[in-house]
Amino acid sequence: MAPQLKTENLTHIYSIDTPFEHVAIRDINFEVNRGEYLGIIGQTGSGKSTFIQHLNGLLKPTSGKVFFDGRDIFETKEMTRNIRFKVGLVFQYPEYQLFEETVYKDIAFGPKNMRLTESEIDERVREAAGFVGLPETILEKSPFELSGGQKRRAAIAGVIAMLPEVLILDEPTAGLDPKGRDEIILNIRQYQRSTNSTVIMVTHSMEDIARTVDRLLVFNDGRILTRGTPAEVFSESEELTNIGLTVPKVTMVANRLRALGLAVPKDIYTVEQLKSALIELKGGREYA
Repeated sequence: MAPQLKTENLTHIYSIDTPFEHVAIRDINFEVNRGEYLGIIGQTGSGKSTFIQHLNGLLKPTSGKVFFDGRDIFETKEMTRNIRFKVGLVFQYPEYQLFEETVYKDIAFGPKNMRLTESEIDERVREAAGFVGLPETILEKSPFELSGGQKRRAAIAGVIAMLPEVLILDEPTAGLDPKGRDEIILNIRQYQRSTNSTVIMVTHSMEDIARTVDRLLVFNDGRILTRGTPAEVFSESEELTNIGLTVPKVTMVANRLRALGLAVPKDIYTVEQLKSALIELKGGREYA
């Protein structure tokens, strides 16, 4: 199966030929398949946000290429414009970008730019609001009357309303309380399953990423350090710790139990997995 999104030797340098020149990402080779849920983790400054802004053409590479369904997204201006509807990007703290008089108008902003009919726009607004868990009674309110979690949902709905084939989210749960964080993660997962869209999520929350994504990329110093399933990546907890990242708390507990002599597997990254492992141990079964 050909990748939906792909980069070849993607490099971006800020402020070239000035004293402030900085290589943000270098030689990134990356692929994601249609319908995949991909996570990206890395320390602040590792290049994650710069990287994702290339995937819908907001940033142009210093060198290298970005492909969508096999076509260079920068081959024409029209192609680049169309990609921004196909690859939706939700920035960190997107609620700061809310600006319309009502929630309805904010969610409708993207579909209007797609030159859809009023009935099509209305259908998309209401469908997107439903996906993120916003009741229709909220749609005529000012977005500035909403709670923090509701503002976050409204901002995400504004991108979902364009029905992107790829949805990219930069720290979608940042600053939310645990309940709000869990609700947003559930909304995104339900959306991905209902639409079979590709989702790429950047986050610092190891718990969110561990129980959600199919595959992980780990960024470090502008490069992809490692990639694999959550089990593969989090089994190398020492390598992650060495570059300043944490691992899910349950992985830390499993590592401690293993250090104490219990035969707990290395690839534990959810509470359910640790519970199952301990139940098996209690029943007298050992892991190889």
